[in-house]
Amino acid sequence: MTQVDTVPGADIKPWLRHPSKKHLFIHANVIDVSTGKIFEDASLSTKDGKIETVYPSTSSQYPDGYNVVDCKGRYLCPGLFDAHVHLCATPGFTDLSRVFGNPNDISLLRQPYVASQMLYRGFTSVRDCGGAQLPLKEAIEEGVFPGPRLFISGHALSQTGGHGDLRSSYEKHECCGGHAIGSLGRICNGVPECMAAVRDEIRCGADFIKIMGSGGVASPTDKLEQLQFTTSEIQAMVECANNAGTFVTAHAYTTKAIRHCIDNGVKGIEHGNFVDTPTARLMAEKGVYLTPTLITYAQMATDKWKNFLPPESQVKNAQVLKSGLEALRIASEAGVTMCYGSDLLGPLGSAQTQEFSLRSQALKPLEILRSATVNPAKMMGCETTLGQLKEGFQADVLIMDKNPLEQIEIFDHPEKYILAVMKDGLVYRSQLESLAVDGGIPIRFNSVL
Repeated sequence: MTQVDTVPGADIKPWLRHPSKKHLFIHANVIDVSTGKIFEDASLSTKDGKIETVYPSTSSQYPDGYNVVDCKGRYLCPGLFDAHVHLCATPGFTDLSRVFGNPNDISLLRQPYVASQMLYRGFTSVRDCGGAQLPLKEAIEEGVFPGPRLFISGHALSQTGGHGDLRSSYEKHECCGGHAIGSLGRICNGVPECMAAVRDEIRCGADFIKIMGSGGVASPTDKLEQLQFTTSEIQAMVECANNAGTFVTAHAYTTKAIRHCIDNGVKGIEHGNFVDTPTARLMAEKGVYLTPTLITYAQMATDKWKNFLPPESQVKNAQVLKSGLEALRIASEAGVTMCYGSDLLGPLGSAQTQEFSLRSQALKPLEILRSATVNPAKMMGCETTLGQLKEGFQADVLIMDKNPLEQIEIFDHPEKYILAVMKDGLVYRSQLESLAVDGGIPIRFNSVL
């Protein structure tokens, strides 16, 4: 053993969190999102960051060493999972061009704030679909600052003039080939460049690959109905991702774009606002996930944010907003597995939970809650560790004042109805006297030894 081997880890990385405490929640109503049933008057214990046991609250004798929390009939819900965010699009600006055009260091230094607010709202996991990088993910994992568990795509891949190319028609400079921290997208054209881009994003820590398969609202030079990337380009990117043990998801609105992507091996569709019934049935048959993002269009159409988009993008936003709820109904009736997504950019991020009330206009509460728990966990290959309150799962727990299966809209007001947020057994927010916050940044005045 060398001298370095004897140095405590907390001296090398002083931000490392202490081990999570053992908690015992008694007299709780535990929500089983897989069945939609409530385990009434139950006890749930957590240990070493995981859920240890779930059993009836029949005893007044409690094991030693546990912090006992009497839930008094409150509801325990799995931590939420937002499957479409962009952490690099930080607040501080009033229009889209400034959000995406801000210097990289500004974005980087504001991302910890954005991440922490997501966690405090109840999102213990998020999937970043373009922009977030491995150092951010690792910093949250190690406890440098609070935030949700991150699944990242690195940069979203776009063809020239596609949804990831934010240049106007008059700009002639090269775009997005590098790895700027504040940059959401990366341009690649032709099979060799597309293959190299996928391999490089995976080298840099991407958990999955995101491509732009159609035109978009925010991009200035493409139409919504435009197909992006050729058949050979998509097939090449899918093959490279599959070879690395992961998958490709695609930004796509129209039925033609959706089919172009899934016919060539894409396993996820983002948005999908113009999907029709035959295409939805094909998605269900192929096991393709759909992540709608209604709240971003709704927010950008409000009087408050009417100038967030340039005029040409406002027209496109109105088109996709109009079709969003019907797309939910079509996908649900076809049996498509849907995930929760917000896709809010810049200052609009505070509306992250309001996707719940929008979806309630078309879907039942259980289906919506599954889209924010078990479905994205399964999509990311974590269905045995995330998204449910069962033995052996990560201790991602929300204490709710009311039953979300009766009124899913309560998630729109996390400050009122989410009384505590636990991730990996650590408490990051709590209004309960018996459950102290212990997930904050450690204060260390001296070395461990």
